[in-house]
Amino acid sequence: MVVPPLLRAVIMGPPGSGKGTVSARIIKHFGMKHLSSGDLLRDNMHKKTEVGILAKSYIDQGRLIPDDIMTRLMLNELKGLDQYNWLLDGFPRTVAQAEALDKECQIDTVIDLDVPFETIKCRLTARWIHPASGRVYNLEFSPPKVQGIDDITGEPLVQRDDDKPETVTKRLQAYDAQTKPVLEYYREKGLLKSFSGTETNKIWPHIYAFLQTKLPDVSQQDAATPR
Repeated sequence: MVVPPLLRAVIMGPPGSGKGTVSARIIKHFGMKHLSSGDLLRDNMHKKTEVGILAKSYIDQGRLIPDDIMTRLMLNELKGLDQYNWLLDGFPRTVAQAEALDKECQIDTVIDLDVPFETIKCRLTARWIHPASGRVYNLEFSPPKVQGIDDITGEPLVQRDDDKPETVTKRLQAYDAQTKPVLEYYREKGLLKSFSGTETNKIWPHIYAFLQTKLPDVSQQDAATPR
């Protein structure tokens, strides 16, 4: 019996591009192990590991975590996944990280969610919350009955700093500046597969069809109707 080679994939996309939703669907349908740099960082900071304490010192100063710390964190975690198909999320973020990853393992494919910045901006800035309860409203999909007012308490809604238009613009510009060289790096290697669109549900069937050429669908659902 021929054992198919393991799939090593990376998913990339700006904040608000639907990366979390797409990653969850990939894991569900294709049984890949999902390794998110953000989750891993939070876990290490919570457990106060050596890397976690180091990383927190940079975050507290509002500085980017250096490549060598992120690389150490991720590669250490990957050692335990060498028997599995896996999907990396949030790493590599720089060319130096991509090169360090290449030294340890061969990446097979890089899924890039190419969602227009204007779409993302509308998506993220449409989010308002009721601070006391944590209830979230979206002006496009689930608006409050009265604009700016919580449905249940009648108290005013607020917009988180992260969701304010000027902050969203800065985050997207920072992502673009940092990540463009990484996308270029993988494009030159012939590994980049970009999926363009404005709606996750319309992009997903294309990603699903692409991954089906590499892995079987392990979910119990009818494979003909990917959701």
